[in-house]
Amino acid sequence: MSRAAPNDGRKQGPYFSHIVGDALRGVTERRLFELVRSGPVPAHLAIIMDGNRRFARSQGIGVQDGHARGRDTLEELLNWCLELEIRILTVYALSTENLQRPTEELDGLMELFDRALRDIATDARVHRHRIRVRVIGDRRLLPKRVQEAVAIAEQATAGYDAYRYNVALGYGGRDEIVQAIRELAREVRDGSLEPEAIDTAAVARHLYTADLPDPDLILRTSGEERISNFLLWQSAYSELYFSDVLWPGLTRLEFLRAIRTFQLRRRRFGE
Repeated sequence: MSRAAPNDGRKQGPYFSHIVGDALRGVTERRLFELVRSGPVPAHLAIIMDGNRRFARSQGIGVQDGHARGRDTLEELLNWCLELEIRILTVYALSTENLQRPTEELDGLMELFDRALRDIATDARVHRHRIRVRVIGDRRLLPKRVQEAVAIAEQATAGYDAYRYNVALGYGGRDEIVQAIRELAREVRDGSLEPEAIDTAAVARHLYTADLPDPDLILRTSGEERISNFLLWQSAYSELYFSDVLWPGLTRLEFLRAIRTFQLRRRRFGE
């Protein structure tokens, strides 16, 4: 009489299905990576990192733990961009609207920003790849300790130009445009600018991103399909990609899918 193996098929089924699934995903990811590497990648990628709180609820963890998981995903994202040599990355970390959230949550977020920015100043990866870090937004809205951390990160990377890493903190697209209008109005008042000379280039010159090209691709997670006051002027001709994945759950495979989708689109720029 034949004897059954210690682990018969019924017991092994779910386990082996998991192993096979991981293997297939690994093969898919490797093939997709090679495809993406063979094509043009965005010169400037912008990310709306949405879904930390919903991820926390789905996992039964605290909101601050959800934000911490989101920070970990951002660390991975930077590695993925370096792999593909995406030279400019801009991430939406805190909007002006987010400042209305409960005090306890904001305090936790500010602590995360404080630590992360100070860590950047000594991050070997940042210095090895010569990544210039800059914070865009109204810094006056941030606590003093975070403003100090911003200065430390920016000063430590000020001489770099191989990559650009922009973090939008206390940022609002409409506020940015209003500020640009105010600066143009001052130039007109002072006689250094004629009203007729105000054009799109003049406006762009006064934006936080004045020395950067507009984003080629804006990726938003969490399934929401809007840009939520992010880079309103700069996104006029950006390609948009909306992922159903909550930000802390973003995988390298989903990231590669977004880049590949961008590569397969034909950008007409109004033509």
